[in-house]
Amino acid sequence: MAQKIIVGNREINIPTFNVGWVTIVLVILGIFIVWSSVFTVAPEEVGVILTFGEYTRLAQPGLRFKWPSPIQTVTKVPVQIQLKEEFGFRTERAGVRTRYSPQAFTGESLMLTGDLNVAVVEWTAQFRVRDPYKFLFRVRALLPETFRDMNEAVMREVIGDRSVNEVLTIGRQEIASEVEVRLQELCDQYETGLKVEQIVLQDVNPPDPVKPAFNEVNQAQQEKERMINEARSEYNRVIPRASGEAEQTIQQAEGYATDRVNRSKGDAELFRALLASYRRAPEVTRRRIYLETMEAVYPTVKQKIVLDSELKGVLPLLPLGQEVIK
Repeated sequence: MAQKIIVGNREINIPTFNVGWVTIVLVILGIFIVWSSVFTVAPEEVGVILTFGEYTRLAQPGLRFKWPSPIQTVTKVPVQIQLKEEFGFRTERAGVRTRYSPQAFTGESLMLTGDLNVAVVEWTAQFRVRDPYKFLFRVRALLPETFRDMNEAVMREVIGDRSVNEVLTIGRQEIASEVEVRLQELCDQYETGLKVEQIVLQDVNPPDPVKPAFNEVNQAQQEKERMINEARSEYNRVIPRASGEAEQTIQQAEGYATDRVNRSKGDAELFRALLASYRRAPEVTRRRIYLETMEAVYPTVKQKIVLDSELKGVLPLLPLGQEVIK
């Protein structure tokens, strides 16, 4: 609408405003200001407030206020949620492994070991955002590109220091722990603001073309371990018994030696006592020794022949084969 005013010989149009439209515009502007000034931060998040694109402060969980956009903007960062990156496979949904072709992820899972063998390593990296400011502003394209590249670099470095047998069997836990430590050091060095919580090795296998050969090696290794265990079992069964028998024989020999020494000492003392008695009364001692000896020997003789000490001449005829005197 316009109002006409005549000034002299000229006609001037003065525009007039519709109060209703102005009110609608002001209401819409007010709603936008309120809507862009109030925001809510979830319990697992923090809000990073930027004033004209420059970091200002952090907003804690709850209902918060800021200057309306574009003066201030807010970026919400999940700091209490555990994030995860998968390498060598992908998950379709929780609890279900991907059915995609393994060749699609060969580039990130195929690795060279320290003994120049090849292994397919699948793992997951679990982490949290520890410093929202560093997470947003220190590293460009941190998730997922840079963080995934860091994971692959550290994993390949650790795998390259070990043999394929360590990677496939006994060294998996040690590898995961070392990767976790080195990856955290790298994240701190790059000021990513991330906290690496766990590295989990999922599947570590030889490549498909050489799996049969590795299976044969594993079977041979298992057979070797079985035979070693059987040998140890036999060793534990025989050696302790043999050791006990040897110890028993040694103790019996020591007892026999002690017995022989003591008997020898007793016999020597007996001989000395007899010698002393003989020196005091030679004839009595000789007679007593003779009688004691005859007393010990005589009962063991089966046939006994008594001759007259005064017999002279021809040898008397003896009834051989018969008992003469009993």
